[in-house]
Amino acid sequence: MSNWALIIGGSSGIGLASAKKLAQEGFGIIIIHRDRRSVLETVEKEFEEIKGAAKGFLALNYDATNHDKIDESLEQIKTTVGENGIKMVVHAVSRGNLKPFIGENSTLNETDITLTINAMGSNLLTWVQKLKKLNLIVWGSRVIALTSEGNNKYWSGYGAVAMAKAALETMMKYLAVELAPEGITLNTIQAGVTDTPSLQLIPGYEQLINGAKERNPHHRTTTPEDVANVVYLLSRDEAQWVSGSLIHVDGGENFM
Repeated sequence: MSNWALIIGGSSGIGLASAKKLAQEGFGIIIIHRDRRSVLETVEKEFEEIKGAAKGFLALNYDATNHDKIDESLEQIKTTVGENGIKMVVHAVSRGNLKPFIGENSTLNETDITLTINAMGSNLLTWVQKLKKLNLIVWGSRVIALTSEGNNKYWSGYGAVAMAKAALETMMKYLAVELAPEGITLNTIQAGVTDTPSLQLIPGYEQLINGAKERNPHHRTTTPEDVANVVYLLSRDEAQWVSGSLIHVDGGENFM
């Protein structure tokens, strides 16, 4: 199998850190991202760093939940990686509605919840199904999803995302069983509180950061690079027997 990694949501945070780490370890990198023109110059600078290390590089800027765009891009991806398929798929899409269920002003409605669950939950299923149909994930491929402790602890305004993450965790277990006979492994990483652009959108995120520093045994927050290191470990052949797992990457923060 060729060492290609597909990072869905790879222009910032954990997705970007994972792309950088895997590039440094000899992977070709494909990044799907959705960024406005106003930030593209910054994003491109990050991508230049990856290009310098990766054995190949492709970045596609579009909505990763758009089925037509996915289909168009998969043909280009298949041409890029050749017949051997993709070793690593990391789903790091972060798009959700951050509002309370009950409040005096703006509150979640059914559409908000559906869009959030689609982007951060079931969208990965769409990608897995389409990648498998084109034989882009094969024996030895790894699929990684990202969750957070916000689905079992109350974070203000995080309800819709928590629902999406809970659905994602369940889906990953089922997919791990269904794809086991084909040698494709799926695991979910639960990072500790990590200061990323996505975290900074959560109301009161500063309290999350300060609280994590207080209770974490190492008295610091998790970094995107901490998570990227574990993504790389899961890419190794020795990790083939790890599947269907929820892996805490937080220095022990989750049980404190």
